[in-house]
Amino acid sequence: MPSTKEELFLLIRRDSWREGLSVRALARKYRVHRRLVREALSSTVPAPRRTPRRHSPRLEPFKKTIDQWLLEDLDAPPKQRHTVKRILTRLQQELGADIAYTTVWDYVSRRRREIAEAAGAAPSAGFVIRHNQPGMDAEVDFGEAWVDLAGERTKCFVFAFRLAYSGKAVHRITASCGQEAFLEGHVHAFRTLGGVPGGQIRYDNLSPAVSRVIRKSRSREEHPRWRDFRQRFGITAFYCEPGLRGAHEKGGVEGQVGYWRRNYLTPVPRVDSLDELNARFAEFEKAEEARRIGMRIRTIGQDFAQEAPLLLPLPLPEEGFETGIAFTPRVDRYGMVAVRVCRYSVPVRFIGRKVRVMLRSSEVVIFHGRTEIARHPRLTTKGAERLVLDHFLEVLLAKPGALAGSEALDQARREGTFTPAHEAFWSAAKHGLGESEGTKALVHVLLVHRHLQHRDVVAGMRAALAIGVCTADVVAVEARKAAESEGRSPTVTATTPLPEPAMPPDLQLTSLTERRAARLPADQRSLPALDRWDQLLHRPGREAP
Repeated sequence: MPSTKEELFLLIRRDSWREGLSVRALARKYRVHRRLVREALSSTVPAPRRTPRRHSPRLEPFKKTIDQWLLEDLDAPPKQRHTVKRILTRLQQELGADIAYTTVWDYVSRRRREIAEAAGAAPSAGFVIRHNQPGMDAEVDFGEAWVDLAGERTKCFVFAFRLAYSGKAVHRITASCGQEAFLEGHVHAFRTLGGVPGGQIRYDNLSPAVSRVIRKSRSREEHPRWRDFRQRFGITAFYCEPGLRGAHEKGGVEGQVGYWRRNYLTPVPRVDSLDELNARFAEFEKAEEARRIGMRIRTIGQDFAQEAPLLLPLPLPEEGFETGIAFTPRVDRYGMVAVRVCRYSVPVRFIGRKVRVMLRSSEVVIFHGRTEIARHPRLTTKGAERLVLDHFLEVLLAKPGALAGSEALDQARREGTFTPAHEAFWSAAKHGLGESEGTKALVHVLLVHRHLQHRDVVAGMRAALAIGVCTADVVAVEARKAAESEGRSPTVTATTPLPEPAMPPDLQLTSLTERRAARLPADQRSLPALDRWDQLLHRPGREAP
């Protein structure tokens, strides 16, 4: 017997034509009803099978109620509309219905679409393909991702910048999705791509760029800092419609974020810092250039090679734009500054002074005047504190008893900067000099870290313990010996100071003495005569020496 109905129809028609068999003979040969034989002789294609509509007597009394709920859902927020489970629960609790879940699901899945179409609210089933020119358009978006950062699961954000023509995408993971991360992501993308797209860059209405959406129009009230940044780099922004209505307008980068999360952030990556993960991103992006998107003939790398020369050049280096956000907090009595519900330490000599904080996506840099006084990785947890033990050494010299229970010491131990060598030196110093003096000796050794490299000081402490002497002078001498034995300098490289502002070339400085002398009248007096000076030494009544 044939396996399909189409094959059966073909055999019946062949036998009727070749052998001239009657309808009854064909029905007897293939063991089918005569109606099927007549259908095969009249049509080459079997009629489609009608799907029987199932009747559910138990659901019938509640269909009008379900239709009313589905109609009300058209005006409800998308995330607060009835699910099949919620409809079944309401029917059971409010109306005492005894219906199976599958019965409700069959009815709701059909009626939801019919009600939406009847109300004119059904989503459009078609899309128009956009024509992308090389070097012109791009899309930007943020996405969420979880990372095991330094052993702690942390919520981070992935900035994605995607060129529309080639599909070349640049990514950067940050601890926040604020304006500083938004601007830094653009700068990183432009430098990686080697230029700026000459056409439109598509955005949703994210707060780092848009302050207010003007309804029923494409106009937006932009954030002043974003407007300055956009003008500096020559960006033409295109803002999509709010909500789900505008998601398709930058569908390329919407899918890119999910693709990146599934392929390169699964399983959850384990890193010590976000800089380490960003370095991996550069390798992943290089590997992506060999991929073909959909049914394209060329790879991403081949299309980008054609697109890269058409990008607009970057602004000159001297026209740099500071992407960080500046704050001017005052240092409290604990030697801390508060920035975005987190606190960071500074050297205690700045207590009570105002400092300038530059908040960036991955770090916090603190200045006093033009001098950098502290640099911390950015914290992500509300109320978190970051303390550096070196910032509190001057206070610990006066209050050595506070060291043992200090938060700064606990963080130094967890970070590994306070090593077992420090612990052994501290224990030996307290045993030989007493609790207070031994702690002061340790603090003096910690001060040595400001001038000598960390590993050399650790080697110096071990050498001092070997000879049974617990003083900072011995540690410093042994540290220098350890560095010199390897042929290098033990001194810590000082941070390069910020350059002083350049003097305009047409500005001439005049000596103050010359300026005053130019206003005085000419001196008409004769020069003094000194030929009679020696006569004063031989006055009458005075002996010569």
